[in-house]
Amino acid sequence: MRQRITLLILFLFFIQDLFAQCAMCKAVAEDTEVDSQSSLNTGILYIMVVPYILLFVLFRKKIFSFIREMRTAKG
Repeated sequence: MRQRITLLILFLFFIQDLFAQCAMCKAVAEDTEVDSQSSLNTGILYIMVVPYILLFVLFRKKIFSFIREMRTAKG
């Protein structure tokens, strides 16, 4: 229980850094031209997609076994 509380406190300290990054992205997007904003949006999309790809790669065996079980249960 003590470890969880310690982790929670650490996460609360790091939240401020995450908010600062969002403000920095907003400031950059406001100061640049339309073409650069499009590039920034594309970069953000790549950053968003990478964790989902990693999760799929790590859990693909479980995902495919779940799909196989669903097919055999129906059939």
